[in-house]
Amino acid sequence: MTRTALITGCSSGIGAACARRFSGAGFTVFATARRVETLGDLSASGCLARPIDVTDSASIDRVAREIEADHGGVDVLVNNAGYGQQGAFEETSLDAFRAQLETNLIGTIAVTQRLLPRMRERRRGRILMMSSMGGRISFPGGAAYHASKYALEAASDVLRFELAHFGIDVVIVEPGLVASEYGATSLARLEGAPSGAYAAFSEGLRTALTRSFAGEVPGISTPDDVSKACLDAATADPAPTRVVVGAMAEELIRLRASLSDLAWDAVLETMYPRPVPD
Repeated sequence: MTRTALITGCSSGIGAACARRFSGAGFTVFATARRVETLGDLSASGCLARPIDVTDSASIDRVAREIEADHGGVDVLVNNAGYGQQGAFEETSLDAFRAQLETNLIGTIAVTQRLLPRMRERRRGRILMMSSMGGRISFPGGAAYHASKYALEAASDVLRFELAHFGIDVVIVEPGLVASEYGATSLARLEGAPSGAYAAFSEGLRTALTRSFAGEVPGISTPDDVSKACLDAATADPAPTRVVVGAMAEELIRLRASLSDLAWDAVLETMYPRPVPD
């Protein structure tokens, strides 16, 4: 029997790579994004392109109803939709904090809650939560992003326990830096005043992010690397609980665990300028 996968955030990067890889592995793939016109290449490769804005419950429900009517339900859900808000904590607006949490956390919860009843009825399913090494370790300028990913990891750990006897697995996927359009989106959303206490910090943050997402950092991954890890996590028996993707993520998570808070701050100071008084 053909398995069905619903993947959010497929307009580019990891989501698009996952859609292609799952389709190539024989899944019926519902590839979704806010703007369905961005999914033309995936449609041409055999995916079923549908519009889902994870902050819009009606769009989620429309696609869920179609899958349940035509395919019985979702076998694998890949909660990939999200973005990275950047900027100094003080200069990141409350609206920007809310929008980050609404997409990365609440949107993921909304999609998952809508699909869970049928998964429970069928006593099977696998949910992949696209977190990040940023759900385990934090970097300057990413307060809103890290808050969303830390919260997602906590919610996913709870969900894994609650669903175990229903035959539903929850897997947290933790990529490191990935060379994709995700970085350009993060840079475009970087908030910060051109002058003032955080001006030099914001400029240093922009430089560090530009270099990182351009693939100039050793150990950076590609969307294909992450998609392979996702397909493996979706089909492994037994299911893993966490999957770290990329040498960078593995090394930095190990390093953070071995250091005190102040020692970690000292490491970060070699990467980012620390804000200082004028």
